[in-house]
Amino acid sequence: MKSWIVNKLGEPRDVLELKELTVPSVEEGKLLIQVEATSLNFFDILLCQGKYQEKPPTPFTPGAEIAGIVRAVGEGSRFKAGQRVVATPALPNGGLSEWVSVPEESVYAISDSLSPSEAASMFITYQTSYYALYHRANIQKGEVLLVHAGAGGVGSAAIQLGKARGAKIIATAGGPEKVQLCKELGADIAIDYLSEDFVDIVKKETDGRGADVIYDPVGGDVFDRSRKCIAFDGRLLVIGFAGGRIPDAPANHALIKNYSIVGVHWGLFRRLHPEKAVEIHEDLMSLYEQGLIKPLIFREFDFKDVPSALDVLADRQTYGKLVALP
Repeated sequence: MKSWIVNKLGEPRDVLELKELTVPSVEEGKLLIQVEATSLNFFDILLCQGKYQEKPPTPFTPGAEIAGIVRAVGEGSRFKAGQRVVATPALPNGGLSEWVSVPEESVYAISDSLSPSEAASMFITYQTSYYALYHRANIQKGEVLLVHAGAGGVGSAAIQLGKARGAKIIATAGGPEKVQLCKELGADIAIDYLSEDFVDIVKKETDGRGADVIYDPVGGDVFDRSRKCIAFDGRLLVIGFAGGRIPDAPANHALIKNYSIVGVHWGLFRRLHPEKAVEIHEDLMSLYEQGLIKPLIFREFDFKDVPSALDVLADRQTYGKLVALP
């Protein structure tokens, strides 16, 4: 089988090597999966560079989420050969490989109606947004949800999940193409942050009240300005810091405006409550079958072009998800 290996740290195009390796053997408690699609994430680039919070020793294979077909199972497995699944292979043996061996607790059955690319693009982004909006924010029908970076992976999922719950969606994105994508995803109002002030527009659209829930994967100045347009009893969800700067929040401001700053660490939630992640996955499959959610895919890449795909992702000119197909 072919796998992408990182033997030294640096830019993906310089350090990723395509190697021929032996297909893993079946171990107790694990599944042997033939990979159909691997989702690419920005942290795959950081892993190659040695800049990610998790720093596996070299050599390692990146790739955090895959879709594939179970080809072999251990004795007593709840899965069966031939079953279609999504899985999250753990480092150092990630998903940028033609075959993976994954513990059963990191594998989830999927609907046959999902394409491999859609399945590989759904797990992390939709689980994160579901946990953020439905668990942490407890968003309600009729509330106003402001989604930043709405054309991105988690942002596009948040628009769809907010709409599925009956919220009014205001989304921000950079440039006319991404603004149009937000509208197609279900945003009632889409704001081009390159040319418009989202604070003024949110206030205008809510008669000065502000957004009940703000979904912020950007941080930095976006977080600072979001505090200016959050409603009484609002929830400002801290998803990540794609903008680069980790912002500070004066506690007196949260007190005076009576809003909550809510951390969203889905990875820890999943580790502490794996059974709840299964419940979320099953609900997401139901929402997909109802046509309420559908992963936004920017482009599919051939497996041999993974370094080029990560270059494209690094340029931050993409939307949705990028997928590699073995």
